[in-house]
Amino acid sequence: MKPIRIIHETQYVYSQPVQFGPHRVLMRPREGHDLRIVGSRTEIEPKASVRWLRDIENNSVAILSFSEPAGRLRIFAEIDVDLSEDNPIECLIEPSAREYPFQYPPHEQVALVPYRLPSYPYDGPALHHWLYESYRNGQAIDTFELLMNLNTRIFESLQYNERHEAGVQCPNETLAKKTGSCRDYAVLMMEVARYLGFGARFVTGYIQMAEGQHGATHAWTEIYLPGAGWRGFDPTNNKLAGSEHISVAVAREQENAAPIAGSWAGPSDAFQRMEVSVQVAQRSLF
Repeated sequence: MKPIRIIHETQYVYSQPVQFGPHRVLMRPREGHDLRIVGSRTEIEPKASVRWLRDIENNSVAILSFSEPAGRLRIFAEIDVDLSEDNPIECLIEPSAREYPFQYPPHEQVALVPYRLPSYPYDGPALHHWLYESYRNGQAIDTFELLMNLNTRIFESLQYNERHEAGVQCPNETLAKKTGSCRDYAVLMMEVARYLGFGARFVTGYIQMAEGQHGATHAWTEIYLPGAGWRGFDPTNNKLAGSEHISVAVAREQENAAPIAGSWAGPSDAFQRMEVSVQVAQRSLF
C-alpha cells in the first residue's frame, strides 16, 4: 500500500468581477481495487453550491453553481489516497490475445465499439505511414511487445512540449510537428491503437514525480486487453501506468476529461490569467 496526498489548486483571475456559469469539475480520483480515497477537503471561491454525479464513464463529476460575481475563481482540492501495486500486464493477457492480430471475445466486442472507432478518421493515412516502420498489416507479433514498441516510438520520435493552450493537436499535426504535450502524446497513442483495432480511451489524472519535484496534471492512454482489462500506457514517460499514476477521469474523447470546464459572462478583456499548482507526494502514516 502506498499513501499519497494530492494538492491541486486552480485560479482564474479577472480584472473586474464577472458572473460565472455552471462549471464541471473533475478532481476526485477514480476509486477501485487499486485506489481508495481516505480523506479529502475542498475550497471554492466565490461560494458555490456543489452537486455530484456519475457521468457515462462512471467518472465522479462536481457541478458548481455560483450566485455572486467575483474577480477570481479559485478551486482547491486536497485528497489523500491509498494505492496498491498491480500485477504485470504481460502475465494477465488471455492466451488467445497474447499474439496480435487477435479478435476480442463476442461478449466484449459490442461494448468496445465506441472505443475502437477513430476520433480522427481523416488522419488514417498519416497513421498508416507512421506505423509502417513499427508494424505491417498481417504481421504476427506479441501483443504486449507491439504496444510497448508503439509507446517507446512516440517517446523517442517526438519532442515533449508543455503547451498551455486549450485542446489537443490532432495526430496528423503531432506527427508533422514532431512535438506535443502529454495530451497530444496520449491522443496519438489512442488513435494508433484504434487504427490497429484495439479499444482505447483517454485518461487524465496525476503523476508523482521524483523526490523533491512537484507532481503535475497528466494524460495517458488506456487500452483494453482481454484478461488484463483496461491498462495504462504513458508514451510521455515511455512506461506503463503504475502506482505513480492516479486516474481522475477517462473518456472516449479527450475534451470530456477536461479537469475544469465552464463559462463566465463579462467584458471580453476581463480575463487576465490562469494559475495552476499541483503537488503529488507520499504522505506520512503517522
